[in-house]
Amino acid sequence: MAEQRAHTMKGQRIANTVVRALLRTPGLARIIGAKLVTLYVVGRKSQRRYAIPVAYLADGGDLLVGTPFAWGKNLRTGSPITLRLKGRLRTADVDVATAEPEVVAGYALMARSNPTFAKFNDIRLGDGGEPDPDDLHQAWLGGARVIRLSPRAA
Repeated sequence: MAEQRAHTMKGQRIANTVVRALLRTPGLARIIGAKLVTLYVVGRKSQRRYAIPVAYLADGGDLLVGTPFAWGKNLRTGSPITLRLKGRLRTADVDVATAEPEVVAGYALMARSNPTFAKFNDIRLGDGGEPDPDDLHQAWLGGARVIRLSPRAA
């Protein structure tokens, strides 16, 4: 398997702490929450609860999240998750895709819509904004997965 291509920023822990606080702040949560959501992920082995702020792409009533990081392995299709969306705690159903066709298609959609996502995941965009197919394949080889979250009615 290829090495993981996505990377974290210097000071990521501090940035995550600030973003989590902003996503809980009334008023700001609706603005910042248009692109970011906090996922409350429970570790498979540790059973610890982690609050992970991530960018998402709205896809109909669902949210798409792409990640190659280990926390994504704690999510299982059919196991609901708690998330904070636009300041409100919600339960969402989870569908995790790990097969290459689904991951490549999901990452292509997210990269087209969010150039920062593409850059963060080392996916080059062509002149027309189309993601490089080889980079999408490499992302999959590096352990990328696509997570579809379907928030339940409040």
